[in-house]
Amino acid sequence: QLQASGGGLVQAGGSLRLSCAASGCTFTNYNMGWFRQAPGKERELVAAIKWSGGITVYADSAKGRFVISRDNAKNTVNLQMNSLKPEDTAVYYCAADQSWRRAYLTRVENEYGYWGQGTLVTVSS
Repeated sequence: QLQASGGGLVQAGGSLRLSCAASGCTFTNYNMGWFRQAPGKERELVAAIKWSGGITVYADSAKGRFVISRDNAKNTVNLQMNSLKPEDTAVYYCAADQSWRRAYLTRVENEYGYWGQGTLVTVSS
């Protein structure tokens, strides 16, 4: 089970840190991702991190502003979001890749088999 937290209301230019905690199982050997879904839009990958923590990928919209990290000892994945914009408003979901130690980071939603419940981020202008 994945539990996402840290969402809230923030002004444009502000920061938020999302956390995703795994319980009942360990995702140490799985790539992890953060997705988001804005109203009326499809869910999209924001950032992903390799199971080993050494490699990351970001959506173009997130590059330079967001940082994904993981702590395998604590079974958590975090998303630090800086310089937030109103267009970052969305429900954010953490997800675990369905494949053990996949060799590459996938952006394909249906290749993530485990999902958290989502946390709402609202950025006001």
